[in-house]
Amino acid sequence: MNMKLLECVPNFSEGCDWTVIRSIAQVLEETAGVALLDYSADVDHHRSVFTFIGKPDDILAAALAAAGRAFEQIDMRAHGGAHPRLGAVDVVPFIPLGEAEMKDAVKIAHRFGRELHRRFGVPVYFYAEAALTEKRRQLADVRRGGYEALGRKIADPREAPDIGGPDFDPRWGATAVGARLPLVAYNINLASGDIHVARAIAAKIREAAGGIKHVRAIGLLLKTRNIAQVSMNLVDCRETSLKEIFDQVRDLAAAYGVDILESELIGLTPACALSKTTPEALKLRDFTEDKILENHVSEMKARFLPH
Repeated sequence: MNMKLLECVPNFSEGCDWTVIRSIAQVLEETAGVALLDYSADVDHHRSVFTFIGKPDDILAAALAAAGRAFEQIDMRAHGGAHPRLGAVDVVPFIPLGEAEMKDAVKIAHRFGRELHRRFGVPVYFYAEAALTEKRRQLADVRRGGYEALGRKIADPREAPDIGGPDFDPRWGATAVGARLPLVAYNINLASGDIHVARAIAAKIREAAGGIKHVRAIGLLLKTRNIAQVSMNLVDCRETSLKEIFDQVRDLAAAYGVDILESELIGLTPACALSKTTPEALKLRDFTEDKILENHVSEMKARFLPH
């Protein structure tokens, strides 16, 4: 029997208060029909990322419930972090798994965006495969200027949200909602606190600047550890592997006299990302087999299919 499954990977603008983070996790754990597979937070990014899987209607209900819990507790007026963001519920992507097709993810993304605005009044931008205009396919374009520029952005007819505006609640900001293929959120931490090195490397490896295909990259400073980070999204690991990224970052860093301290995965990764390499070779921190997305899909099918 075929089964359509969706993955949802919402990013919330809270990475410091584990009472809040755990509260959001509890909502997902208590929502029928979904399985919370992973969640993590970063103090310097001031951001948390959750991964859960289920059938489309259950995923929709869980994502709305988690967003509601986040809005109860997150206030963007007091938020500051190294990672770009638009709002408290910053990004909510839906990803087709199993027998689901991209059109299934797009349908749920649009339903989620409409319902999010109806319930909470939050302006919504659709991106990636859910984008309503070509200029919003790239998340970086949607999020340009960040929360601080949101008032001006929403008031500009050329940058107005797809749903909502021109007014918005400053506690919550806006939300980007998308549908996409599985991607890899991957960071490489340098054995240096020089953010200029991280930014220079990011500028050279990002696809938009003629670097590595399917790579989006920025350079950040992790202030609590005083180390620079190359923070990346790999949007298609079928053509580009983490090995290719790691090797290029290592070589570019070496030209500045800097070593790689470690790398890390945020959330789960498709198995193709680890092609022709090992976690040890990538200096992956806290890696386990539970980080491989495919390891969960068959388990989820067995869980949700009738016996």
